[in-house]
Amino acid sequence: MVNEAKKVAVIGAGNVGATCAFVLAERKIGEIVLLDIFEGFAKGKALDMSQGGQILNYDGRVTGTSDYKDITNSDVVVVTSGFPRKPGMTREDLVEKNAEIITQVGNGIKEYAPDSVIVMVTNPLDLMTYHMQKITGFPEQRVVGQAGILDSARMTHFVSEELGVSNEDVQAMVLGGHGDTMVPLPRYTTVSGIPITQLISEERIKQISERTAGGGGEIVKLLERGSAFYAPGSAAAIMAETILNDRKRLLPCSAYLSGQYGLEDIYIGVPVILGKNGVEKILELELESEELESLTNSALFYKDQLKSILGY
Repeated sequence: MVNEAKKVAVIGAGNVGATCAFVLAERKIGEIVLLDIFEGFAKGKALDMSQGGQILNYDGRVTGTSDYKDITNSDVVVVTSGFPRKPGMTREDLVEKNAEIITQVGNGIKEYAPDSVIVMVTNPLDLMTYHMQKITGFPEQRVVGQAGILDSARMTHFVSEELGVSNEDVQAMVLGGHGDTMVPLPRYTTVSGIPITQLISEERIKQISERTAGGGGEIVKLLERGSAFYAPGSAAAIMAETILNDRKRLLPCSAYLSGQYGLEDIYIGVPVILGKNGVEKILELELESEELESLTNSALFYKDQLKSILGY
């Protein structure tokens, strides 16, 4: 039975937002509101999803709107609004354009869903998550970015392909910024508990790590028009479900650091326990000096971007 007390708002009805809403509907989450500046776009996708309820056996309400009043009382707000990446464009190229959009979205959330937990998807992810927290003034733990879950899923897929095993048996761990500076951790990547360092050559692991870091760009190049959305939208939906159902899952997410890993005042990908309050705990892994240096460099890269482009 659907718990109607639970409500998720998905801001942005493009491919990522619509995929997120669809996955949430299939998982019988509760009430889902899809908001987009183009009202007909949101309403059309919501109606299409609603009509699939009998086919896929879900009963939750999916509605479309352009009015922020309709996100009132949302427990979780997933933000996918923004310009997508285009061929030849880095995530960092998007900063100024998407910061303006996030300012508007953040003000809407602050007014109508002040008690919600925000899951950020808009790129450049770590910068936009930081920006959203500053705009809303929400406690840092209630603003979290979808990063490492997607990056780890990409690495998981490449490892499963390499070894000819099920995706289900691979657990990958990717930290750092959601971009070219991300930090795949082979020592913490396992197949049914066995570290991949015992199963794959060092050279192949390096190639897989590099492919993981360029995972989004590879899809952009292949598509020629647009960027990834099935995996990103699904990852955001899983985060929303984890928060709504207080599942306390250990997931790599972009979280605010206040001294962990020697880093402060930055959102960056680290392992967290995710529950009804958002980021309930940050886990500090024992990193080798080279791994910690990579994570630090990733954080410093984004700190520089925050200062030079956004003025923080």
